[in-house]
Amino acid sequence: MSDSPDRQVEHLSRFLGTQNDIEAILYDPEKNKVSLAFLGNVDQEALQRALKETLRILEHELGAQLAQNDTVKAEDDISIRKLPHQILLEKNQHKSVSDDWKWKDFNLEPLTNATEEEEEEDWRVQAAFAAVCGLGIILGWTSEHMNWHPWLHNVFYILAIIAGGWDPAIETFENLKKRKLDIHFLMLAVALGAAAIDALTEGALLLFLFSLSGALETFALHRTKKEISALFKTTPKRATIIGADGKENDVPVEEVTTDQILRVKPGDLVAVDALIIDGKTATDESTLTGESVPVNKNPGDTIFSGTINTWGSVDAKVLRPANQSALQKIITLIQQAQKLKAPSQRFTDKFGTGYTWFVLGLTTLMFFIWWLGFGISPFDNVDGKYSSFYRAMTLLVVASPCALVLSIPSAILAAIAWGAKNGILFRGGAAVEKLAEVDTLALDKTGTMTTGNMQVVSIDSYPPSREREIAELAYALESQSKHPIAHAIVQYALENKLPLKQIDSFQSLTGKGLKAKMGESQIILGRRELLEKGPLAKSIGTIPQPQPGMTEVWLIYDKLIGCIMLKDEVRKETKEVLAKIKSLGINSLMLTGDRQEAALCVGESVGLSPEQIKFGLHPEDKVKIIADLTRSGKRVAMVGDGVNDAPCLAAAYVSIAMGARGSDAALEQSEIILMKDRIDNILNAFSLSREARKIIKQNLVISLGTVLVMVCAAMGGFVPLTLGVIAHEGSTVLVCINSLRLLFLKKE
Repeated sequence: MSDSPDRQVEHLSRFLGTQNDIEAILYDPEKNKVSLAFLGNVDQEALQRALKETLRILEHELGAQLAQNDTVKAEDDISIRKLPHQILLEKNQHKSVSDDWKWKDFNLEPLTNATEEEEEEDWRVQAAFAAVCGLGIILGWTSEHMNWHPWLHNVFYILAIIAGGWDPAIETFENLKKRKLDIHFLMLAVALGAAAIDALTEGALLLFLFSLSGALETFALHRTKKEISALFKTTPKRATIIGADGKENDVPVEEVTTDQILRVKPGDLVAVDALIIDGKTATDESTLTGESVPVNKNPGDTIFSGTINTWGSVDAKVLRPANQSALQKIITLIQQAQKLKAPSQRFTDKFGTGYTWFVLGLTTLMFFIWWLGFGISPFDNVDGKYSSFYRAMTLLVVASPCALVLSIPSAILAAIAWGAKNGILFRGGAAVEKLAEVDTLALDKTGTMTTGNMQVVSIDSYPPSREREIAELAYALESQSKHPIAHAIVQYALENKLPLKQIDSFQSLTGKGLKAKMGESQIILGRRELLEKGPLAKSIGTIPQPQPGMTEVWLIYDKLIGCIMLKDEVRKETKEVLAKIKSLGINSLMLTGDRQEAALCVGESVGLSPEQIKFGLHPEDKVKIIADLTRSGKRVAMVGDGVNDAPCLAAAYVSIAMGARGSDAALEQSEIILMKDRIDNILNAFSLSREARKIIKQNLVISLGTVLVMVCAAMGGFVPLTLGVIAHEGSTVLVCINSLRLLFLKKE
């Protein structure tokens, strides 16, 4: 996610931009209150629903980051201003008629999720009510068959109905105040209807199974969310900052600012993302990547917020505030992912109030058909035939879509939880489903198929003996970049204690290199082709290409030319992973800007044929390849980690960022983020996505199949209410248990 305020208000401004009838939005995050400005009459209820969904996505984005900026720019025709405790979004073209705006206030439901403790207490309370209900049924049945007292068994059944119906009654009451009907209302209506015709046992059994399944559903959601929240228990609260006087100062992590010097001692949590400038250590990055093996850290390496310093004491320069750290981004992305719905989940969302009214209408109609059309007794069971009302209650139960409503979100949330625990972050349910449809995998080379941990091998200068100057100039430019080459050059400079020269007018030449000014002279650093089209073309032509497996960077400054040679290593697991991906029926392609010899060397070493290796590509070339594949009917997943990869990530059907340490641009464009810096997690992501999709299909078959079969049977009057209750609630429980299987999926 981008750290800029523009991104934080993008959803709200986009919503305002798409609503022709709204002129402005005034949002109060603290009171959870929204005011909309209109010029005419509009469908306010529809707008409220759309706005509410937008605010759900924004829940964890608004507030802290906007507080740092009084005014930011969103869409071209929308401006955003921070007011005391409020945020105002307004369309620029109609500001002149703002006096004619009609403001309407909306008090929304609380958008924040319940805490883990509240959710745990909720399912335990539901389970307690279910237990009391079950006990009442047992005592009632025992009393009835043991002939304890003529009326005692009815007392136990009524107590069971009260206990089992307590939670549905509260939920129904809250919904009725909002003029909504849902499944809770249906279950309560059936139970009361059963009691009215002296079918207390069936009514109590219905509410017992309903309350028990509700407790299991809440427990399932609690369990999956607990898997996620457990990853972030160690969010740092304080930091040790070295002041200008060299003394240590213990400060709240919120007060740490960019470029301060952070000291991290053995055993400490790293408070913020920072660049090591002195000392060596290793950090446990399992909270970020799921990888339990500590990662060695040297000068020039980045240490990340929330990781644990295992043994060395280091000083590091703060790269960004705590609320923009890698850990905070991951927490926010996961929180958003739980709210973004999958395509198939949007299908089940249609079964809301409208479907409830349909079921009520159908059962009412069938009651009169059975009674007046077929002459079946309205309320009394006669000659072994169920009454019309009894049949209507049975139909009402079996037609309720409890299992269908839960079939997809339960599986999606479980998949997101397993992924987060194992280093795979899905940014919403759509990503979980879409990855299973992919038939082509495009991979960037550097940092994806290779380790990306480059090392400087040699430095040459023309004229000779000015290698140190070349390194210092390269350090000055690459200190502004996040590319793997930049990391290697910065690390080399810090290890050799090179000074950081001041430069001006820095500019990144996407896909080509960097340039800046030092004094009146320009510095250019980048690929060989920067020299091949200028006055140095003849000279550069006499210099041989680097050996396969090596990467070169050229630097031009005044009358000085330099070449820095770097080496990268192919990931050991790449070949095996690509072979397994091929066995899934997925074709792999390597997209790289490297020259032909280097690309073929890497590609063939991992088992790719020459046709699967695309070399010498600029960012726009990669986008074109993906666009051509898409037009030919392919569904392409693109894996990358750098700024150069952002355009093709955006063009792909599914975008995957490699590593939590990928660039902000790559993370922003990605629907899936592989937190572990390991290519084998791509295989785990495919396996998880396909298993989740399979479970979703199973859940839909179970839920829809049960409803269809039982409705048909109930329409024929063949189903006793007890069997309908067991089938309905049993399918709901089965769907939840089936989804929970994803939490125990084995890694590849």
